[in-house]
Amino acid sequence: MYKAILFVFLPLLSFGQTKWTVDKSHSEIGFTVTHMLISEVDGEFHDYDLQMTSPNDDFSNASIVFTIKVSSIDTDNSRRDDHLKSGDFFDESKFPEIKFAGRLVKENDDYFLEGDFTMKEVTEKVKFDVTYMGSIETKRGKKAGFKVTGTLNRFDYGLKWNSTVESGGLVVGEDVVINCKLELNEEK
Repeated sequence: MYKAILFVFLPLLSFGQTKWTVDKSHSEIGFTVTHMLISEVDGEFHDYDLQMTSPNDDFSNASIVFTIKVSSIDTDNSRRDDHLKSGDFFDESKFPEIKFAGRLVKENDDYFLEGDFTMKEVTEKVKFDVTYMGSIETKRGKKAGFKVTGTLNRFDYGLKWNSTVESGGLVVGEDVVINCKLELNEEK
């Protein structure tokens, strides 16, 4: 009898789940790191995938799976990009992807992205600030916008290469500021 009840109600558990995918032509996965203590270098990743499943219209408790291809890193300097892909940093040949799996949390009017962030097979719990920009119906379907910001310490993930400047500071800062602008499309 319990199996029959479960069989009847199981489909209802996924009812109302809305699936969303990233619109890459209107999104950016960016980062900033301090260089030689006096400036900042920006970069982004061009090849990534995001899947979000939301149980409600305000996106609270939406589950998110996000994957970035390390080979797509772009800092507007091919020599630096090649160095970042090497064993000194991401070691792209051994660890080709950066991953996040977690959920979007709503606390009062504030949103946060919480979950497991994995880089070079090191997984750490993270919490990023999220600004929900809103959603809109268009001729091509429903769209939603988000901005995700936060900071990671690259040393926590084994990206420890560095050199020092004459004053003793690091050439490449430890902290990496994450800045993602995401436009999502509702799947039909």
